[in-house]
Amino acid sequence: MKQQESFIRILGTGDSMGVPRVYCECLVCREARSSGINRRLRSSAVLESGGERLLIDCGPDWRTQMEMQGWRVTEDILITHAHFDHIGGLPELADLCRYTGASPRLYAPAEVIAVILRQFPWIAGAMGITAMDGTGELLGWRVTPFRVNHGKNGYSYAYRFEQGENAWVYCPDSISLGEREKGCMQGLRLLILGTSFYREEAELHTRSVYDMVEALELLKELKPGTTWFTHMSHDIDLNALPELPAEVRLAHTGEVIRL
Repeated sequence: MKQQESFIRILGTGDSMGVPRVYCECLVCREARSSGINRRLRSSAVLESGGERLLIDCGPDWRTQMEMQGWRVTEDILITHAHFDHIGGLPELADLCRYTGASPRLYAPAEVIAVILRQFPWIAGAMGITAMDGTGELLGWRVTPFRVNHGKNGYSYAYRFEQGENAWVYCPDSISLGEREKGCMQGLRLLILGTSFYREEAELHTRSVYDMVEALELLKELKPGTTWFTHMSHDIDLNALPELPAEVRLAHTGEVIRL
């Protein structure tokens, strides 16, 4: 497989509610309304390779994310799961297709596509839809979906990208991963992992995403080269960063991660 210069552009780093919470007056939410370093749009990223782009998730902040990048067209889309914070922008994307004639292709496992089409049946007429239940190739990368535990919210999918010896995983929504799931995350140069809180006090059975303390224990097993935490709630203050290992970083909107 031909090697190409590739990088990931982070479009959003927030959890399902984003930051600031409209009802909240905590220090982080107040700061997010002012200087804005803690302002977080819903989690999304773009893989850019060989002059092409692959959008990963299309949440309700998609339009704002496009405007921030100055983009007027969207290429193909890869969806991790059919929760609103990951698919809420699809109706607006379908509107873009209607007015511009663009015809991106949406990729997701078949069971995820079925839920999307129940919620937004009209998008099938706006863009191509392809079930990805096994390994495929996108933008010169070998891409493999694998189901991950999403706690009280059921399941999500993560994606493993491989190109030669270079492997990385995008996994925004998961918790309490089992051996099969962790087996799909071995030998990584890069892991992008969702962590909503630094230490979440709620009982485990009520939760759906790792906290950072738990994630750091997971990383001791997985041993990826570099890890970027995303999907962060208003519990995380970028002005008062928690102490983390040198190879673990907190993603910022607009961050470019070279592969």
